[in-house]
Amino acid sequence: MTATESRVRALRIETTPVDGIRSLLFFTEQRSPLLWMRRGEGFVGVGEALRLEFSGPTRFTDAAAAWAEVAAIAQVHDAVGLPGTGLVAFGTFGFADDSRATSVLIVPEIIVGRRGSHSWVTRVSPADAAGDDLGGPAAEDPVATAFGDDYRVTFRPGELPPAAFMESVASAVRHISASDARKVVLARDLVGTVPAGSDLRRVLAELALGYPDCWTFSVDGMLGSSPETLVRSEAGTVSARVLAGTAPRGRDAVTDEKVAAGLSRSAKDLAEHGFAVQSVLATLGPHTTRLQSSKPFTLQLPNLWHLATDVEGVLHDGSTSLDLVAAMHPTAAVAGTPTDAALTIIRELEPFDRGRYAGPVGWIDANGDGEWAIALRCAQVAEDDSVRAYAGCGIVADSVPADELAESRIKFRPIVEVFA
Repeated sequence: MTATESRVRALRIETTPVDGIRSLLFFTEQRSPLLWMRRGEGFVGVGEALRLEFSGPTRFTDAAAAWAEVAAIAQVHDAVGLPGTGLVAFGTFGFADDSRATSVLIVPEIIVGRRGSHSWVTRVSPADAAGDDLGGPAAEDPVATAFGDDYRVTFRPGELPPAAFMESVASAVRHISASDARKVVLARDLVGTVPAGSDLRRVLAELALGYPDCWTFSVDGMLGSSPETLVRSEAGTVSARVLAGTAPRGRDAVTDEKVAAGLSRSAKDLAEHGFAVQSVLATLGPHTTRLQSSKPFTLQLPNLWHLATDVEGVLHDGSTSLDLVAAMHPTAAVAGTPTDAALTIIRELEPFDRGRYAGPVGWIDANGDGEWAIALRCAQVAEDDSVRAYAGCGIVADSVPADELAESRIKFRPIVEVFA
């Protein structure tokens, strides 16, 4: 369904509490799962009650406007009242203005959610459909299904193989040395094929188990586990977590501690991180009061260390989470700085369309609140069973091509290993 069609069709949403649900993944679909989860909490979706598609440079503002119309005419009956209940859409957006990848908002027919000790089911139907006395047909109860057979995917270099990636890094350094930009984020890709009928929930289960503190997501074939919160808005507050600057984990506890300490003092990584933090502060500033950022700290993940900064503020202009996404994307963490100059260099040096890689992925509710991560440590699974994985590195003046290639291999590990 298009955004135009949504204006003439209202949805009826009913959220009801249910007994404790322990494993959300069993309730979503095998081949087209909808998922947003961290530390075992979040929600999954089944089916599509509404699908809104967008493209081009106005995709975010178009999505925000269309969603406001959908929310305004929705009939919401929410007996739970927690973030993620009531009317909710899953979303994934293309990185570039000229990307061929469609940006989408999807309202499932059924949502099963869990937060703390609370579990719920949300059923969505057309508001004008014949049915029960609440205005619509009663949806079937969600059904848990066992995972399908195990499988393996072998990845091979995509359109930017290792040698070409190092050449691109060297070219980016030359651009930076010539003052064309101060930071450029370059990505490379790996490609493979999943067996027909593969149960993608197996991949998501491995990601959620291995990276519990990341956002494990799956929307329209875009799946992964991202450590970076682009923006979260709830009841007038806004927060973000900025990641830039990376080091591999040490072989043992002593080495690991030295690696983290070295990262926290690295002039190269601190400079790269600073660009990303300033990018977020500059874009959130006009929408907030009391905007504050933490000092950079080292964030431990199973396969690497990141430099991280948390940002928090209070919204003063009524912006929804999609409005904030529109203002913030792309941050310096995934594009570079200055943004326009970095994007020009990316178009020159990357021979492929990033699709939804490094774009926003997350959800939005009827109030405009939501959580959006940056689609990292991820892969896009297409209808023809092809799969393309991505990883990127922030390039600054003293970046070394071989080191950046090694960093990209570390960043590929989470998504490649769960398919292997």
